[in-house]
Amino acid sequence: MIFIGGISQGRKILDYVRTVICGCCGRYGRYEVIMTYTYFSFFFIPLFKWNRQFYVRMTCCGAVYSLEKEVGQQILAGRDVEIRPEDLTLVQGGDGSGTYGRVKKHCNHCGYETFEDFEYCPKCGERF
Repeated sequence: MIFIGGISQGRKILDYVRTVICGCCGRYGRYEVIMTYTYFSFFFIPLFKWNRQFYVRMTCCGAVYSLEKEVGQQILAGRDVEIRPEDLTLVQGGDGSGTYGRVKKHCNHCGYETFEDFEYCPKCGERF
């Protein structure tokens, strides 16, 4: 008899849409609530989930917060819940650019700013 099973990590983005002012960068952003978990599968069918943890990622700067478990479980159950600042604990600060680590380029000649990896400014043609 062949036994195909195992333990693995899973991740699910929960349905939660709220626009807020980010506590990390001070800009408007949206909460992206993520649940991580460990699960046991038997013949590729997940049977048991445990070690659920909830995180909030900001869309404006990429800051990641740990979310209180009770609030995360209410969001998972589909309830309309308000996430308060005291429900969040900063895990990883954002980069402030809103692009998750990309560098903003600034043209010294005309002042044009971009996140693209151009060698020359698309507005004036000068080298970055």
